Amino acid sequence: MSTFEDRAVELQRRMADEHVDVMLLSDPDSIYYVSGYWGYLGVEFGRPTLLVVPQAGDCAIITPLMESGMASNMTWIQDIRKWEDGIDGEWMSLLSELLSQYGQTSVAIERLRIPALVSEFLRSEFASAKFVDGSRMLGEMRMIKSPDEIAVMRQAGQVAVAMTQAAEQVIAVGVPEYEVALAVIAGGTRKAAEFLSPGDEDRFVSPTIHNLQVLQSGHDTCFVHRRSSVRRLEHGDPIYLCYCGITNFKQYKLGFDREYFVAEVSDEQARAYEVTINAQLAALGTMRPGVTAEQVHLAAEVVYRDAGFEVGYRTGRAIGYSFLEQPELKRGDQTCLQTGMTFAVDGGITVDGQYGTRVGDSVVVTDTGFEYLTPYPKELRVLS
Repeated sequence: MSTFEDRAVELQRRMADEHVDVMLLSDPDSIYYVSGYWGYLGVEFGRPTLLVVPQAGDCAIITPLMESGMASNMTWIQDIRKWEDGIDGEWMSLLSELLSQYGQTSVAIERLRIPALVSEFLRSEFASAKFVDGSRMLGEMRMIKSPDEIAVMRQAGQVAVAMTQAAEQVIAVGVPEYEVALAVIAGGTRKAAEFLSPGDEDRFVSPTIHNLQVLQSGHDTCFVHRRSSVRRLEHGDPIYLCYCGITNFKQYKLGFDREYFVAEVSDEQARAYEVTINAQLAALGTMRPGVTAEQVHLAAEVVYRDAGFEVGYRTGRAIGYSFLEQPELKRGDQTCLQTGMTFAVDGGITVDGQYGTRVGDSVVVTDTGFEYLTPYPKELRVLS
């Protein structure tokens, strides 16, 4: 039995405990978690892929015909139902058939992850069904990573480190931001390729780093999420690189951030950067089983306040197949940390209109504390 099939069995057990008849998954990350299948056509193209998990019996995938070849090669699930645009009611008729077959007493969905076109269809066609939020059931399963998962996430961490090492080689006065971004893509792609086999096993895994990287310099480091532009680096610029949207290896998504200063750093910037690092280290220093997610965040808050800076919304988030998982390191989240949980833990200060300082790492909670998934120095660096 594959890891993915094991997860389906465990999900069905939890569904039985909570008296849920069938669960409908529409989020690509959740579908992959249970089935091992992901495709390139999604809701943004009007073409959803859906996974139907009954409390007992066989799971079924509903996917566009043009993606079905990948599905049959990637998943352990045998029941793959294909649909085409404009023919026989498309995915709607297949979903109606399945839900009617399994009964409509209690249908679980991931309420915050289900796309509008699917939720509207369910509301109109299954008005008598009892819909419940199944996010917690699946979310709790995804919180604790297995040793095999953590091993892949460590590889993803090495990919992230290779990206910033490549960036360091080109950051200098006069270099356009996009040239730094190109170096990041090349460095990360080459490292990812080292972990992949040219054989059949990895033929659906691309090493190519993609998505627009968060990268900004100078005063624009205040904006946090601006992407690279044609702006050329200037003497004294801070340059901030966030790899959270592009550190995606074998479907695992890590958080990682580094900031540098070009040729020179002011005393004010150096102090803010030091506070940023100390706040992140304070949060990391509290991480161990039994500590709540909120307590990790509060440790960082103390550092910011004592230094006279504003406190951010959160200090981090759980990571895995999705960019944002549960729990979050913020006020109000009383989830207790457990061994095997994985987080992106951040530090950040914005001095409005002037600059921002940032740092971020991915970590795994261990029996006695934590270990870095992105082990790389973060002391103040001036590159010339």
